[in-house]
Amino acid sequence: MTINEIQDELIEDFAFYQDWMEKYEYIIQLGKELPLIEESHKQDDYIIKGCQSRVWLYPELIDGKINFTADSDAIITKGLVSLMVKVLSGHSPSEIANADLYFVDQIGLKEHLSPTRANGLLSMIKQMKLYALALQARV
Repeated sequence: MTINEIQDELIEDFAFYQDWMEKYEYIIQLGKELPLIEESHKQDDYIIKGCQSRVWLYPELIDGKINFTADSDAIITKGLVSLMVKVLSGHSPSEIANADLYFVDQIGLKEHLSPTRANGLLSMIKQMKLYALALQARV
């Protein structure tokens, strides 16, 4: 699936839920399904700066595609990073670097997150795109 197809699927998934309590429960559930980062990668080098919670994100380039693993010490934040991993993992560095992540606005995340969580989400996106740019040179 392309990045946009995954985003469109998430937009449909979120439209199914009536209120934001249900949507938060869905985000928490996604966090429980997150491919967890290896304990050896839970180090300062992989912490996302700008998140209030601790979030670790590890990129691995395999056959020209970036696979992300992550973890967080907060359940909502873990769900948010899981959303980003779901959308961006398994794509080429150039696809990730150039992705327009329109689903964030369309599912209403920006309006329904606290300012600190919204900043954290933007930091996750920025870090994933920076990893993609850095790994693009290796492809």
